[in-house]
Amino acid sequence: MRFAKLHGAGNDYIYVNGLEEKVLDPAALAVKISDRHFGVGADGLILVLPPRKDGDVRMRMFNVDGSESEMCGNGVRCLAKFAAERGLVKGPVPCAPAAPCTVRVETEAGLREVRLLRDASGRITRGSVGMGRPRLEAALIPVSLEGERVVDVPLTVGGRTLWMTCVNMGNPHAVFYVDGVDGWPLEEVGPKIERHPLFPERVNVHIVQVVSLGEVRMRTWERGSGLTLACGTGASAVCVAGVLTGRSARRILVHVPGGDLEVEWPDDAAPVTLTGPVDEVFTGEWPE
Repeated sequence: MRFAKLHGAGNDYIYVNGLEEKVLDPAALAVKISDRHFGVGADGLILVLPPRKDGDVRMRMFNVDGSESEMCGNGVRCLAKFAAERGLVKGPVPCAPAAPCTVRVETEAGLREVRLLRDASGRITRGSVGMGRPRLEAALIPVSLEGERVVDVPLTVGGRTLWMTCVNMGNPHAVFYVDGVDGWPLEEVGPKIERHPLFPERVNVHIVQVVSLGEVRMRTWERGSGLTLACGTGASAVCVAGVLTGRSARRILVHVPGGDLEVEWPDDAAPVTLTGPVDEVFTGEWPE
């Protein structure tokens, strides 16, 4: 089975062209191929599939533990690059070799349009994606709390009381603001929050340090994958949480361990836009 490995700000996935390859058990494959010691090593597996309706291609994403996720901001940008460079975009405006192009990707969270940007040499190096409008109602995140929104609500876990803001960006997120992200025990507290009884579908966990109104630092414990170097839906949720709590502006630069992401939420009725790097690391063949 042929595959490619791509990453967006260090958030890396194994991509398989499902138009050519048959994957009978993607959940089991995700567990094996994502293993960083006995497999290729990645934050998960993404299948590139034929569209069902309005897209150029369709995305299915599986985490390290084999669970399927609805959406991934870094993953969908890299999928667009993968599809464009392999001639899989057959829509009304195919991607020309030297020009920007837009790839329409069907995800479990809805249709996402990714605008791919090229550097001076013509190589696709960045992507900007409309992430959709955030869902803020507790029942839609979902989180088992009373009230319409979960904004700066106290949560005690592992002997710590943290202040939580919850956002759904196609998948559930819990955002916590701390004085400093370096050295904060996310690997200890993250899994406890991910599987907390408040979250019936589990949750992605983010700790955030505010640098200024337009700049934050963020670390992520990703649902089903653990510590990751970046999370695009998470950065989008952090932008929304910053606006809701008055901690940051509607347009921010998010520093993650794997690089930088730019996020903008123009107004309450608008979708969030995420922009960041895309890079292909290598291709290979999986023996099974």
